[in-house]
Amino acid sequence: MLVENVMTASDKLVIVSPMATVREALNLMKTHKVRSVIVEKTKDDSAYGLLTFKNILQSIVAEDGDIDLLNVYDIAAAPAISVSAKLNVKYAARMMVSSSIKRLLVIDNNELQGILTMTDIISILMDSVE
Repeated sequence: MLVENVMTASDKLVIVSPMATVREALNLMKTHKVRSVIVEKTKDDSAYGLLTFKNILQSIVAEDGDIDLLNVYDIAAAPAISVSAKLNVKYAARMMVSSSIKRLLVIDNNELQGILTMTDIISILMDSVE
């Protein structure tokens, strides 16, 4: 099975500007009930980023950052770790496990196609057990 058959498509993702404040990003996360947001590219040849609860906890709570003074680009992981939509899911799963990450952006030709999460992969496994 390929990543493109399991991923969440880009039209369903929450995307934030790198210039947004962390508060704005948190509001988006709360509104859309998601644990991460995609940080848009600033130019065609730049990289997408990923902002997660973990990034926010590290920067705001652990390091006493201010959610109104820090911008998304200050704390987001960029470039985000990514895979191709045409990759077999088992290789993406291996990458996630070996790197201890829960989300991979799906990018082809430097354009966002979607996101693959551990939950996506586990859902497929659970469906196959029924």
